[in-house]
Amino acid sequence: MKNTLTDRREFVAVVLAAGSALVAVPASAQSSGRMLTKREVSDLAANAKTADDHRKLAAHYTAVAARHEQEAKEHADLAAKYKSNPTASDVKRPGAPDTASHCLTYAEHCRKAAQSMRELAAMHEEMAKKAK
Repeated sequence: MKNTLTDRREFVAVVLAAGSALVAVPASAQSSGRMLTKREVSDLAANAKTADDHRKLAAHYTAVAARHEQEAKEHADLAAKYKSNPTASDVKRPGAPDTASHCLTYAEHCRKAAQSMRELAAMHEEMAKKAK
């Protein structure tokens, strides 16, 4: 029989490490001025006219894409951990938060979100080139 206390401690350690990494990305992006507030994004998206406005949005979307990529990596790593040490949830509650399939699904969702953010960033980079 496996030591479930040790398994739980390892899981909590992985989740805490993942959470702290997610918090670190926006904080570092904020300090460099790359992440914008929701209001700033809304205002710039509605009123962007200058090249600088579009570059700010592009930088913001690039930072958001990086955050999504980091989340995807963390969930792919969690999925590998769950696959190497399956739990009863895999059978009793397929797709539950403590299963590999859940983590893989969320990782794919994050990769798609990151791709969308990169596309928005590229669009605003193009707009910046055309702006006055």
